Amino acid sequence: MKPAEIDLDEQGRLRTPDGVPVPVNRVADHLARTIPLPTWATDIHVWVHGWQTPPARATKVAVTLLTQARQLYEANPERYPGLKRGYRPWSVVVRWPSSSRSRLKGGYERIRDRAHAMSAEGKGHAPYVIGHLLGYLDGTRGDPQASPVLAGRTGQYLHLMGHSFGGRFLCEAVQRAAEPPPVLGWSTPHDPRRPFTVDSMLIFQMAASRDAFTTHFETLFPTDDHPGAPLRGPIALTHSRWDRATGYWHLRAEKAPGIGHTGAGAAPVEPFAAKLLPTDAVYSQPDLDHRLVNVNADWLFKGARLNPTGAHSDYLHPESSHLLLTLAERSR
Repeated sequence: MKPAEIDLDEQGRLRTPDGVPVPVNRVADHLARTIPLPTWATDIHVWVHGWQTPPARATKVAVTLLTQARQLYEANPERYPGLKRGYRPWSVVVRWPSSSRSRLKGGYERIRDRAHAMSAEGKGHAPYVIGHLLGYLDGTRGDPQASPVLAGRTGQYLHLMGHSFGGRFLCEAVQRAAEPPPVLGWSTPHDPRRPFTVDSMLIFQMAASRDAFTTHFETLFPTDDHPGAPLRGPIALTHSRWDRATGYWHLRAEKAPGIGHTGAGAAPVEPFAAKLLPTDAVYSQPDLDHRLVNVNADWLFKGARLNPTGAHSDYLHPESSHLLLTLAERSR
């Protein structure tokens, strides 16, 4: 289950393993050569890591989350009845320079600004690269079926996952990538109401203000003004009051608590409140069947008492993989 890896620089440009920037007109060809889509996979998970995560660690985290998910399914398949044809996950890890010397306010602000610059209109290349990545993945697995989820000819499903600034960065990139002219393989000019869509999106401890979905990511959801929104599956956001990075430091840097501390607030759709469940409990359908779900993880995401970021990175638990796996199951 070795994942594919793509590396971005501080401008969001795609880099080769030797650190050479890939020319814009060669991005699609480079992805096609370096990311062979395994035919055995049932689910494709695109993972974008967060603050203070070296490249090797980013890959290890993705492998751990999906290994735990696979083990949960194999141990108790009856808890995931939607996965009757099995669950064989594969991942693409998007790695970016997210480390700062400081773990305090200054380091937080530096990486926040970098994540935004990598997706900033007219400057950042990340939306272009991720757009082509998603388009390539879809084109390789075939066109979507006539359903609200992307199930290609091989029955593969597509999920987006992020942590901290990675979630913020991913939202910016996905939103911009769907804007005309679309760069995604399954967007068609004949149907402007259907740009790209994914089966689910899960962000752990998102580093963004509670109102970010009205101030920065308002076109992620379908509305009367934006009927062709890029995401049709649910966006699940974990939060914990023990997260100091998106609580204490976010409050001082942006004058408001972050989503990872308190959950999303105002949004174009009504956020639904749910609780992170233990691995032996089954999520009811109403728990997750919403456009935007705030998942309270106070009871589990606590972190070390002396860690200045608190519970910000304390999400690598089997319970997180249980949520991830349930979202994949409900996408069927």
